[in-house]
Amino acid sequence: MDVLIREEHSADVAAISDVNEEAFGRAEEANLVDLLRNSNAFVPGLSLVAEKDGEIIGHVLFTKIKIIDSLNHCFDSLALAPIAVRTAFQRQGIGAALIRAGLNKAREIGYLSVIVLGHETYYPKFGFQPASRWNIQAPFDVPDEAFMAVELVELGLKNVSGIVVYAKEFEAA
Repeated sequence: MDVLIREEHSADVAAISDVNEEAFGRAEEANLVDLLRNSNAFVPGLSLVAEKDGEIIGHVLFTKIKIIDSLNHCFDSLALAPIAVRTAFQRQGIGAALIRAGLNKAREIGYLSVIVLGHETYYPKFGFQPASRWNIQAPFDVPDEAFMAVELVELGLKNVSGIVVYAKEFEAA
């Protein structure tokens, strides 16, 4: 399939909202993307779209998070959320292409790790493993196998542990 993965443009905002609403069957994720886009957690270049024949058919967003350990040391990381593909284009590798492109871009601009809350059989193919491996915990109750991390560079999570602190916009959506 001929799909272009690229950074979002301001003209894509409405289409990105439509993709998220359709993929999730509700407006919450679209609203979350809008809130995050206008927050300090937003990273220019890490909101990516999949475009086919001029139509936005997929979207992924990576935003800044912190991991804070018991000694109050703070480590920068990214959250992968949300990832959305229009229903007619799901299960065709578009979401995977968006995730791979986002992980590569995050690595290129200097990030060391990414955290995701997601399906335990899907995300490991991108290198994600339970975050508990590094003693990294979610700030809420979640199954261990669904809360995962990936090192973008070798030893990217060395000496990193603690509780993830998401942007406050995640709570508002």
